[in-house]
Amino acid sequence: MTKSADGVDRRDFMFLAAAAGAGLVAGAAPAAAEAAAAGAGASTGTVYTGDVVQGKKVISALDVADLEPGRHHFFFEGVQMVSGKAWYVSIVVVKGARPGKRVLLTSGVHGDEISPMHTIHLVLDQLDFQSMSGTVVAVTDVSGPAIEAMARRWPNSGRGIDLIDINREWPGNPNGGSAAARHAAALFERVFRPNADFAIDFHTAATGMDMTAFHLARMDLPEVKAMVDLYPVEQVFDDPAYPTLLANALIDVGIPSFTPEVGKSRSLEPERIAMFVEGTMNVLKHHGIVEGAIGRTAADAGTFVATITAAILTTHGGFIELLADLNEEVAEGQVVARQRNTFGEEVASYASPVAGKVAARRTDATAEPGTPLMFFLVKAPEHAIDPSFSE
Repeated sequence: MTKSADGVDRRDFMFLAAAAGAGLVAGAAPAAAEAAAAGAGASTGTVYTGDVVQGKKVISALDVADLEPGRHHFFFEGVQMVSGKAWYVSIVVVKGARPGKRVLLTSGVHGDEISPMHTIHLVLDQLDFQSMSGTVVAVTDVSGPAIEAMARRWPNSGRGIDLIDINREWPGNPNGGSAAARHAAALFERVFRPNADFAIDFHTAATGMDMTAFHLARMDLPEVKAMVDLYPVEQVFDDPAYPTLLANALIDVGIPSFTPEVGKSRSLEPERIAMFVEGTMNVLKHHGIVEGAIGRTAADAGTFVATITAAILTTHGGFIELLADLNEEVAEGQVVARQRNTFGEEVASYASPVAGKVAARRTDATAEPGTPLMFFLVKAPEHAIDPSFSE
């Protein structure tokens, strides 16, 4: 378990928790397990279940190679609920008139992250298959039960009620000890892996936090860096983070990927969304999928790239007054927040532990002891990496 110099476990950032274990389950149906593991990146053909939901055909596997050029809407049949019904996942495929690269765009891995869905919708609005070379696959609502609850984690009823962060499950496990692990495995092997040459997994800050227009990315990987540099965003954290993040699971099977963070959760932020739409269209142009001139990039935006993070956790309960804005440059020891009790007495003041820029801060005006309050990014010499937060 890696900690930064101030003792903050990387799980503290964005209120993350370690995923539940996903070992083999005795008595799992072999046929179901084999079906869930089918594909392993190979093209096996799109599999239609025969069902139609809201006018969309239901599939249990996707292969864009057997689709005609055009825009296609499907529901993917995910893991079952306790009632035996399936959690359906929305898939949009825009296949160009000419062959080319395939990009995967995902959102809804966490259910309280709404701006990413709208970002993908706005990208899709700009696509004309007749002038495209290649294919865009968009999966906007990965974690159905978390989205329905407007919650970060997947509520799993296998052992009472577990709250599972599916972004600690990838690439999933078809025989895993939770529905979330099995859902992840089915999507990864039957949709994501067989249909992507590169991928972008969009997120936001967690409920109760706000953050800059931001990327979490492996900048040591040339293909990833080339894409990240095409976004006119405010900050990049150059960090490998957890191996179980979707982006890292994709990288592990040879699909360059990274994690944009589109501001705060539970709402739409048009100005930040516009940065990520422009950057994503730049990526599609870079890979020859769509035509047109490259728009603004990181060079135009003066994007701040950092390799170290630090954080402040509250020491008291009370009401928070924030004294530093997102993306503000702060000095080590600068007071960035104060806290009062119900009498109006100041019970704590909080100083930045580093000289750097504010990457994220709490939006709720109250906090109990141990609550993440503010996060900072710091530039550092190459290889001096302290991985203390991740999506």
